This record gives sequence, C-alpha cells and structure tokens, in this order.
Amino acid sequence: MTVLIIGGSGFLGTELIRQAAKAGHATAATYATRPGSASHAAWYPLDLRDPGRVDAVMAGVGADLVINASSGDADWAVTAQGPVRLAMAAAKYGSRLVHVSSDAVFSGAQVHYGESCLPDPVTPYGAAKAAAETGILLGHPQAVVARTSLIIGDGDSVHERLVHELATGTREGVLFTDDIRCPVHVADLAAALLELASGDAAGVHHLAGPDPVSRHELGVLIATRDGLDASRLPTSLRAHSTLPGALDVRLDSRATQRNLSTTLRGAHQFCTTPT
Repeated sequence: MTVLIIGGSGFLGTELIRQAAKAGHATAATYATRPGSASHAAWYPLDLRDPGRVDAVMAGVGADLVINASSGDADWAVTAQGPVRLAMAAAKYGSRLVHVSSDAVFSGAQVHYGESCLPDPVTPYGAAKAAAETGILLGHPQAVVARTSLIIGDGDSVHERLVHELATGTREGVLFTDDIRCPVHVADLAAALLELASGDAAGVHHLAGPDPVSRHELGVLIATRDGLDASRLPTSLRAHSTLPGALDVRLDSRATQRNLSTTLRGAHQFCTTPT
C-alpha cells in the first residue's frame, strides 16, 4: 500500500511516516516550507491553496491512502478550503482519506462531546476546522474525519517544550488551571489513524485520551516525568485572560475506542509509563 502523509514534516506527520514505513508501506509526504528529517519517505512540496499542485501530487504519488495531518492555523484558505480540495482530489483518484480535525470545533458549552455532537466553534481556527469537516464529508463521503485534542510525545511536542521552558525559567508565561482537554500520545494517535484507515470506517471519529486534565495538571505530569521542579510552573485562569476559545472541551472517544485494537492512553498513563 502506498501512503501519502500531508503535513509530513510536522509533529504528528513525522510519527505517521515512521509507523507507516515500519509497517512496510511505501510512504510519501508533503511539506509547506521544508522537508522533514525522515529519509524513508519521498518528499513533495505542497501548498494546499494551489488546486493544480494538489492534483499533481495526488496524480504523481498514486496513493491508496492519504492522511491529512497538516495545520494551517486560522488561515481559511489552508485550513478550511485546502482539505476540501484534497478530499475532492482523493475522491477523483480513488484514494482513501483520513483527515485529522480538532476539538477546537467545539465551544465548550456542553463540556462532554461525543461524535454525534454538532460543531459550534468560537474561534477562527475552530470555524475553519469545522468548515473543512463539512466540505470533506460532502466531497468524499467515505472519508474519515478524526477529531483529536492536545498531542503529546516524549518531550518534543509544543506543550512539552513550553513546560520545560517555564520550569527552567527560560520563558515567561503561565499554564491555565481551568483550560481542560483530553491529551493523547502521538504514537497512540498515529497508530489509531492508520488502524482506522485500514478498515472501512467513515465519517466522524474521536481519537483523544480518556483523561481530562488542565494545561497546568498536564504540565505537572510532564515536569515530574522529566525530573523538573513542577512547583516552578506559573499558573493562572484562562477565564481571566483575553485569549479566545473554549475553556473545557472533553472529547468522548469511547465509541471509536471500542472498535480499535490500539489503546488511546490517558495523560496519567503515558506520562508515567515508558512508550
């Protein structure tokens, strides 16, 4: 099987390439600015805003499976329109598509969100991700839309680097005690995405850990795991800040988890158990 990872130079994309190649799949990957470090992937530059380039890459790779792990932040052309363009190309070339979405599609008003809950975003990024979901499933009804939460690794994720910098005093900032999410380990997420892709699943699925934790609680777990002084982590309330976005969003992944052999570990487990 030939696998194409969109956004292969990113944190999740790198792990997807590693696992796909380890499984024996011919692997290709795209990048926006520079190729990733994985030598076992064929690299292609790709701007999702360019319909011609999207079609050319899809035609050139001939992928059986496309996993979109790209991130364009709040750029509507990249985050909303780009994935829809990709979905249409995947449908055209008969490729299976798995699109990685986000818990940012929810406002937090409901707190607990199952897969049947309708998006109600409160940020431009969340709105772009929600629009992409709708467009993808209209253009490629057999596609999988996989919503996830904070993605953590073994020291190299954005949140982990922040925790290290705050604990060592090399960066100013705070960790919110009222900002709740359900973090997932990057290795678990990548394995679950590939497992979903290998079956006949379609539609919306949730792939997050079972433990709801605050940004600060997660920071303490990371600092403790890595031998840092967790008492040095500054705290604050997001509700008292000017930052937009949901406070408490807990993705319920139990429905999808029941059909997976991959275990989506919670933060309390993956921050204390070696991967």
